[in-house]
Amino acid sequence: MASIFLSHVWAVLKRSFHLIGSAFSTAFSFFQCSNHVLVLRGEKYGPVFRMNSFHQTMIAVHCPEATKIILMSPKYLKDPSVYKRLFNLFGKRFMGTGLITAADHDVWYRQRRIMDPAFSSTYLRGLMGTFNEMSERLMDHLEEIADTKTPTIMHDLVNCVTLDVICKVAFGVDLNFLKQTDSPFQNAVELCLRGMVLDVRDPFFAVRELIRRYSREAVELLRKTGEKWIQDRKTAIENGEDVPKDILTQILKMAGTAKDHEQMLDNFVTFFIAGQETTANQLSFAIMELGRHPEIYKRAKAEVDEILGTKRDISYEDLGKFTYLSQVLKETLRLYPTAPGTNRWLHEDMVINGLKIPGGCSVAFSAYVSQRMEKYFKDPLKFDPERFDVNAPKPYYCYYPFALGPRTCLGQVFSQMEAKVVLAKLLQRFEFSLVPGQSFDIKDTGTLRPKSGLISPNPPPPHQ
Repeated sequence: MASIFLSHVWAVLKRSFHLIGSAFSTAFSFFQCSNHVLVLRGEKYGPVFRMNSFHQTMIAVHCPEATKIILMSPKYLKDPSVYKRLFNLFGKRFMGTGLITAADHDVWYRQRRIMDPAFSSTYLRGLMGTFNEMSERLMDHLEEIADTKTPTIMHDLVNCVTLDVICKVAFGVDLNFLKQTDSPFQNAVELCLRGMVLDVRDPFFAVRELIRRYSREAVELLRKTGEKWIQDRKTAIENGEDVPKDILTQILKMAGTAKDHEQMLDNFVTFFIAGQETTANQLSFAIMELGRHPEIYKRAKAEVDEILGTKRDISYEDLGKFTYLSQVLKETLRLYPTAPGTNRWLHEDMVINGLKIPGGCSVAFSAYVSQRMEKYFKDPLKFDPERFDVNAPKPYYCYYPFALGPRTCLGQVFSQMEAKVVLAKLLQRFEFSLVPGQSFDIKDTGTLRPKSGLISPNPPPPHQ
């Protein structure tokens, strides 16, 4: 058996020996390469290089033309070998075949068509009241903290807000997480993400029984919660009650067979996690960078003050006026794409940047890598919102924090509306500074978030 396996490994590696990149020396590179290391390899090896793990080969690509061709086309499917690892988490069905993980185009397309109405511009306009309400809760909480002059970790607080928002607008449930000291839902999301990233990247993680058990319990909590909330909505509909045309109502349209029921729960878990995690992380990084760059902070605050004055409620029309604030948020996603990459399955031979890539392999696209390369962004580690000025050159298929093409993130407009409301209110109502000596490192939990992020909010000026 050993000789058969080694022969297979040798056959796989021979097919890609003409591609530069490390082979045997990076046996665990699929699992253990940090995003920073991938940037260094991209700079060293160029826009196409290979990574090997035992008998598997993955091609890393950050060539704009290939990115355009592959990501913009529906014929290149998500790599099943990557996304099937998110189907279960240690034996418990996790994201199954939901919108993010479905590799089959027809399975994904059916779900996407059903979910589209919950993200239409008309429906999103109607969410401004909820965005304002949940953001006000954060402002009230920060006023209490400011009065005590206590430093606070902003990621924890904005995570409460984004979780409140997704529960309210997606599922019709108001939980007010800022009033909860130890929410099982936040712990469950944290455990799911931790278990997910370790299960995918570390081939030996499965032996750690304690975290396996906690992760399974977290998945079970989320799916049981989905079961209850779906049943409550079904009952409301059967009783003739008016229900919103939200994500939960759209999820119910998938009902039918037992397989459809499991897929409803797949999408409940998907939206519960993805609907709050990425926005909270983006806001946390934006606040961190504003604290590091006083001149950018002042300009963003001046724009907010000019547009809002002293009014508390932000309108949909106001969002379009936040030009510089939008640039800040876009630049935040350039340096810190909260979902840093995606994969596609190459089913046919292709020439990329002059190199023949054999069909039957996985192609990895990293927004984190392409968005931090000198080749595409001058002085790439500098936080500079001017890159996204209306008159600045537009990035050519090297900026894709929400992916590209048909599998682009369904909730990106929702996410950026929410981020603008929260950040604009924070700039309007508070002056804040970073606590000296804190780390600016990135924590990778599958999504990217700040490791630290302590700020000291000051009480709002008397005239406000």
